[in-house]
Amino acid sequence: MQELLKPIRTESLKDVFIKRFEELILSGSFPVGQKLPSERELALQLGVSRPVVHEGLVDLAAKGLVTLIPRVGTMVNDYRKEGSLSLLTTLVNYHQGDLDPELLTGLLEMRLLFEVETARLTAINRTTEQLESFYGLLRQEDKPDDFTIEEISELDFNFHHLVALSSGNRIYPLLLNSFKHCYINLAGQFFIDSTVVPEVFRFHQKMVRAFEDKDEKTAAQIMRRMLTHGAEQIKKLKGQSKEAQS
Repeated sequence: MQELLKPIRTESLKDVFIKRFEELILSGSFPVGQKLPSERELALQLGVSRPVVHEGLVDLAAKGLVTLIPRVGTMVNDYRKEGSLSLLTTLVNYHQGDLDPELLTGLLEMRLLFEVETARLTAINRTTEQLESFYGLLRQEDKPDDFTIEEISELDFNFHHLVALSSGNRIYPLLLNSFKHCYINLAGQFFIDSTVVPEVFRFHQKMVRAFEDKDEKTAAQIMRRMLTHGAEQIKKLKGQSKEAQS
């Protein structure tokens, strides 16, 4: 009970400041090259303290959204050139997973590039314990009708994350985690069509057999087919959604 009734916390002023300025920059309201008001002016206009403004700007600079120039001020960057990995999370969560077509295509292409490699590496590097974890996930997937769309999306993410963890590369699971929220959002839209659920789970079963056989070529091929199938379905759904809105 104590775990369930954790204290309710509101966002800090710094977090609110950061989100507001991320929105202003990513939406183009603050164009590339624009100089922001001084920290003192921002504090006065927003009704917060200068430390809140300063810490918020430092965070935005770490993401590559702005540059802090001594004795000059804060300049808005072209995030495509200056953005860091931490900005990826902001970008994919911008609009709560409703990505623009260019960003969606880039995300799907990135997944294809690194997840095919994680599957190949997992076939080589997986441990006996990790293989047992894969079979544990397959047992959970055995009755897809018992799950909600949210639970199926979470299961699917957990499978891909376990592949990344089992690859032996410490960066891959961190990269996948960086866009988990967006992944779950897109998967939820994908799994609305219940006919694709058993098909995806069959891909998982085939891949685990390849992991067990340490067949890196087959594992990579199955991952490629699965991701290509998913990308085609997501783009199809996005196209239908646009037609319905027009």
